[in-house]
Amino acid sequence: MNSIKSNLSKTKLLVLTALLFAVALVLSIVENSLPSLSLLVPVPGIKLGLSNIAVMYALFFLDKKPAFAIAVLKGLFVVMTRGPIAGLLSFSGGVLSVLVMSLLIFVFKDRISYLALSIFGSIMHNVGQFIVVSFIYNNMYLWVYLPVLLISGVVAGIATSTLLRFILPAFNRLVSNK
Repeated sequence: MNSIKSNLSKTKLLVLTALLFAVALVLSIVENSLPSLSLLVPVPGIKLGLSNIAVMYALFFLDKKPAFAIAVLKGLFVVMTRGPIAGLLSFSGGVLSVLVMSLLIFVFKDRISYLALSIFGSIMHNVGQFIVVSFIYNNMYLWVYLPVLLISGVVAGIATSTLLRFILPAFNRLVSNK
């Protein structure tokens, strides 16, 4: 993984992390204002997870600490704007996603692609949310929803990885400006 962290002071890393968090919030707001994916997929709760692009960039090019910080802050933002259940879902999905992607980066180093990491991250985001929902609602029909979440995780992982590739030049310009 290409790390730009070594070229940044602590202050610049903090500012860049804050900017990526702001990007994550903007992408979350944009995604929530778009027409629902339920027009394409008649299943509630399916989203692309556009704000995870900022988390992935932080993880891939900065370090796991900024990525975890953005995931946690996103969860807190969701608590304030959409309530505690939605915030808990965002937090659990985001933290599990970053944890698994960090583990995969540690194990596979440069032998794993951003696409594979994005897909695993997206699937784990859905799994983290599913675990929390299964504690809140103990309905046996809930397990029928898991395959849908896994498939949507693959699609969302492909979409966010592709979008990150297009947004990457802008992020890199942001980092390289001194």
